[in-house]
Amino acid sequence: MNLITIIIIITFTLSLILAAVSFWLPQMSPDAEKLSPYECGFDPLGSARLPFSLRFFLIAILFLLFDLEIALLLPLPWGDQLHNPTETLFWATTVLILLTLGLIYEWAQGGLEWAE
Repeated sequence: MNLITIIIIITFTLSLILAAVSFWLPQMSPDAEKLSPYECGFDPLGSARLPFSLRFFLIAILFLLFDLEIALLLPLPWGDQLHNPTETLFWATTVLILLTLGLIYEWAQGGLEWAE
């Protein structure tokens, strides 16, 4: 058989096995919290004017920033093959320095300390 045919058969078989396992493996008795439209712990039936913790949003923004970092640095190995790889290195270093400075600032402001 052709190598590509074997790879396609293995991929298709593995996908079917993983789909079947993921269908039968999870628990079939979800609790009230999982059936709630909000899984973040806030009461959806209560008042919408309750104050939220600012630390919750700071941690969420921190996760978003580092996900953005991964998305921006993902094409770096392909950009290294350009005619001028030093420009690619410069922009990647700039992104990393800006994110590191943001992390240091948030750490200094106490945004990473969850409990007082």
